Amino acid sequence: MSFQAYLDAIENKTGLTPRQIVERAKQKGFDDPSVKAGVIVAWLKDDYDLGRGHAMALVHVIKKGPVIDAKHVNSGGVHSDASDTLWLDGVASKPRD
Repeated sequence: MSFQAYLDAIENKTGLTPRQIVERAKQKGFDDPSVKAGVIVAWLKDDYDLGRGHAMALVHVIKKGPVIDAKHVNSGGVHSDASDTLWLDGVASKPRD
């Protein structure tokens, strides 16, 4: 599953765009570098019933923003993404390739 597919699945499950969840995380101070991933994963599990893989995709975006390493772009593998920038504003508003 690509990084973007994880984020799209999170939106489908929670009804919230990735950006909305990231904003909630920031309000809680989870974007602070001292906050460990496990704390964020636990919050995402408790509040949104997200599993570890989906939660870790959000942890990346919360901590590092929407840009992913170029090695994941068009790599041909199951985790390959079409772009190095993830779309956080919802499936319905995502530009079509």
